Amino acid sequence: MLNIADIRKDYMLESLSEKDIANNPLQQFEKWWQQSIESNIDEVNAMTLATVNNDGKPSARIVLLKGYDENGFVFFTNYQSEKAADIEINTNVCLVFFWKELERQIRIEGVATKISDAQNDEYFNSRPVDSKIGAWASPQSKAIASREVLENNFESYKNKFADQEISRPPHWGGYLISPNRIEFWQGRPGRLHDRIEYSLEENNQWKVVRLAP
Repeated sequence: MLNIADIRKDYMLESLSEKDIANNPLQQFEKWWQQSIESNIDEVNAMTLATVNNDGKPSARIVLLKGYDENGFVFFTNYQSEKAADIEINTNVCLVFFWKELERQIRIEGVATKISDAQNDEYFNSRPVDSKIGAWASPQSKAIASREVLENNFESYKNKFADQEISRPPHWGGYLISPNRIEFWQGRPGRLHDRIEYSLEENNQWKVVRLAP
């Protein structure tokens, strides 16, 4: 049996230097994002979202990035879910991308706010039919008696919307994560990884520092 302690990988692909990075972390994200798209990474938009509840207990799960611009990063969820309940209490969240094919990681700390109904409707209307119905059928994060509860809910809403447009549930929508700290991590040999951190200062300027691995 393989010893877990013996599992290791030496990172050799790239380096990350201060002279090669953008002045703004959103521009640097765009650069790395385009490179990740060109690399055909499977589910490149998968990211870990970490939240904290009222007891100070952290929780993390994978969500999907559905948009980004100079204002931040957008994902969608059920506003009655556990993650949404956490955000209602504490809007400070963290996102993590790990693109192992490029030996890269991006950590994003920021503040979550709900996006507009118009933005929610626009994205919801672009979703596949089954995903729209699923948004109605699933009481996300709530305990249910069996799989059949979901399947019965799905069939019920499928019949309900059979002859009409599927509207967006009022409890479903997106969040914008406005970043105040972004770290770009590039794997390097010997565990001497490159870590460049951008932190937003009070004058809305980004301070750039190198962190020890």
